[in-house]
Amino acid sequence: MYVNQPTEFWKNIIFVDESKYNIFGSDGKQKVWHTLNTALHIKNLLPTVKYGGGNQLVWGCMESSGVGNLDYIDGTMNKYVYLDILKRNLKQSVRNLGISRHFKLCQYNEKKHTADICKLWVLYHCPGVIKAPAQSPDLNPIEHVWDYLQQKINEHNISNKQELRKHLIEESAKINGSFSAKLIKCMSNRLREVMKCKGCPTRY
Repeated sequence: MYVNQPTEFWKNIIFVDESKYNIFGSDGKQKVWHTLNTALHIKNLLPTVKYGGGNQLVWGCMESSGVGNLDYIDGTMNKYVYLDILKRNLKQSVRNLGISRHFKLCQYNEKKHTADICKLWVLYHCPGVIKAPAQSPDLNPIEHVWDYLQQKINEHNISNKQELRKHLIEESAKINGSFSAKLIKCMSNRLREVMKCKGCPTRY
């Protein structure tokens, strides 16, 4: 449906998603490229913590001109929390990003996104919706924003959730429009790659 749409079409779409950031690295193993006999150098190691370092779940959005406001999620992310974020954050981010009144919303087809109360709000407040299958990260360019933020967060010596939040906001604010525009420009190629791989992982 969308594979042959021009770049201009994608410039009026706002992509939304959630991501989790841990205070002390990832939930599992991480691989590091290093030169011979440097595996135990400090720069190639991640700190550990006895009772877990905690984490922060965030909601965010992006479009061709930049990244919207991050929203911190504490506790369970359900349809009520998601609806509250849409009401408070989405419309404000749309205004801040300067998207036209004819923007379209692209979100994953998850249960909280398709809950009746959320669908009804979107129906009345979003001019259009891009339908996407559930669990389809290769289709959403905001995944590159999450990855960029993770790389930047790893550069800081973070010891608590307050510091994590602070650095997430600061690093998010540094993302320029050219970074977002490049992601949006490749949308048609991204869709073709997903179709070519028939649901398997892609280079995106």
